[in-house]
Amino acid sequence: MSRAAQFLIAIFLMATAAFAAGPRIVYNKSFPGSDPAWVEITVDKSGAVTYRESPDDDDPEKCQLDAASTAQIFDLAEKLDHFSHPLESGLKVANMGVKTFRWEDGDQKNEQKFNFSLDENAKALHDWFERITESERLLADFRRAIRHDRLGVDSALLNIWAEWDRKRLAAPEQFLPLLDQVAKSDVFMHMDRERAAELADQIRAVRGKA
Repeated sequence: MSRAAQFLIAIFLMATAAFAAGPRIVYNKSFPGSDPAWVEITVDKSGAVTYRESPDDDDPEKCQLDAASTAQIFDLAEKLDHFSHPLESGLKVANMGVKTFRWEDGDQKNEQKFNFSLDENAKALHDWFERITESERLLADFRRAIRHDRLGVDSALLNIWAEWDRKRLAAPEQFLPLLDQVAKSDVFMHMDRERAAELADQIRAVRGKA
């Protein structure tokens, strides 16, 4: 097979993969001095989420949003015309980090950067990505405490419970393996085992109603 033919096949396969992947939304926030200073979240139409805190992160966190949450996110993107119009307010406000919304669907790619937007749909979509960021950081803290700081498990659990009570825990099912691990292991305090078991039960109960 000639190199030209191989090249054409490669292009065809790339185009096919891009089409099959369907639309996706990419969110990026750069805010030096904050924690995290940089974050990128990708959500595709199936609800699959990829979360990175570094551009060169080759092992990102991954989770799965439920259908209702995914629909809300993509509905907001549609209301924002898939980011085909400016979102920046132009007001003189404090620096809150450069946020980027990017829409990718085959050859269609739209992108808008903003520090502060007055658009209510943009605010709502940004809040979704803040929820995902908060949840992934709670998950990382919980995992770290389980591995390296058993006494810190109590604080990590309380923080997760707080977000759950506020209904801000994104993709809560991703916490189940760690919650089960704590609930079933006597190396952790009895109170923490009970908290972990109760939260796991609540997450499963909500999932069962979905």
